[in-house]
Amino acid sequence: MSRYWCEYAWLGANDGTDGDAVKSGVAIEVVGDRIARVEVDVAVAPSGASILRGLTLPGMVNGHSHAFHRGLRGRTHGGTGSFWTWRDQMYVLANRLDPDSYRTLAVAVYAEMLQAGFTTVGEFHYLHHSPDGMPYENANEMSAALVEAASIAGIRITLLDTCYLQAGLAADAELNSTQRRFSDGTVENWTGRVSSASFESSTSRLAAAIHSVRAVPRDAIAEVARWASGNSTVLHAHVSEQPAENQQCHAVHGMTPTELLANQGALGPLFTAVHATHLTSHDLNGYAVSGSVCCICPTTERDLADGIGPTAEFRSTGVAMTIGTDSHAVIDPFEEIRAIELNQRLATLARGTHQPGELLTIATSIGARSLGWSDAGRIAVGALADLTSVSLDSVRLAGTDLDDVAAAVVFCATAADVHHVIVGGRVVVAAGHHHAIDVPGALRDSLRSLWS
Repeated sequence: MSRYWCEYAWLGANDGTDGDAVKSGVAIEVVGDRIARVEVDVAVAPSGASILRGLTLPGMVNGHSHAFHRGLRGRTHGGTGSFWTWRDQMYVLANRLDPDSYRTLAVAVYAEMLQAGFTTVGEFHYLHHSPDGMPYENANEMSAALVEAASIAGIRITLLDTCYLQAGLAADAELNSTQRRFSDGTVENWTGRVSSASFESSTSRLAAAIHSVRAVPRDAIAEVARWASGNSTVLHAHVSEQPAENQQCHAVHGMTPTELLANQGALGPLFTAVHATHLTSHDLNGYAVSGSVCCICPTTERDLADGIGPTAEFRSTGVAMTIGTDSHAVIDPFEEIRAIELNQRLATLARGTHQPGELLTIATSIGARSLGWSDAGRIAVGALADLTSVSLDSVRLAGTDLDDVAAAVVFCATAADVHHVIVGGRVVVAAGHHHAIDVPGALRDSLRSLWS
């Protein structure tokens, strides 16, 4: 059993607003990996309790990650082009990875996420086989490397094993030399491989993903959806990140990517559409009616010139949202959630579409649900003891008043303000540093090795 006393804690919002969510003097008792007791207005820290200064939040959730993309940071931002030219650079990096080098890089990347305040990651994983496309002796060796990396770093993970079978919607779109390592050849081979994996633990789960309607044929989409439903796992897919994808899907199937996914049985409460940047009103209604979630990745979408997602429409139609860092142009949950509101201000010339409490809910409980951890993302009795504490002493937040603390953290904090992170009752970041890993050093060494 362990005890914590929070100077301030955000306990959840009412009706999408801040309400009385931030409380002072919150005592939290943890037994095993779960919260056993929560008391508010405790003026003095109980004897033996660890003191968490600043604002303590439920652990934040990174709903969409490609860990190896972290190797592109700073190497792809200065040029011209589009998503499609950036993708060519990504393929160069993908060809350099093997299970050992990917494990080493992922440990550093997941530790960076922890220091930024993320306690759970959804790893959208399609780098399955060797560079020549041949399976490793253990067909799930690359997947195992990522799950092991998450365990070493101390982050909770949902491994979204991704089906990737074709190079595009055109009938003659053959896989290129890099894409062959992404593909199992047939959906039956994908099903067999993922069914043979065993990664379930108290901090890891296995789930499914459809890379996109470009990379998975119509009938195979239905097979992946059936596998996910039959195994009661969440299902994710890249959807409508670029207008070109919508145009190609219309040309081949006469419908939008969302409509194609819906027709093949993918949509539902366990489905998350990643990006969902260019949607029709019919698409929006499909997500709302089905109870699906949309995961937007603002820092990546702006970096790749994808566009601004329809988050105001998500809110007005009741579509739940979550966030991801995707290509890891930056890893900062506060940058992602405030971009939801600030991008809308630029697009609509109006302020206040998304309130601070709503944005924190997006980053915590909705994100956890989208990755299959419905018992995470809350500071409540019975919930998993995942906590992120943000200092209010930096130049960004000094002088913050209790009445404004949630808004101040959402709109002014950065990952550098995170000082304490707890996952399943275990302290993994203290005083802003990972408990076991020199994160800058680990990133520097792994990236130098990859690019040398």
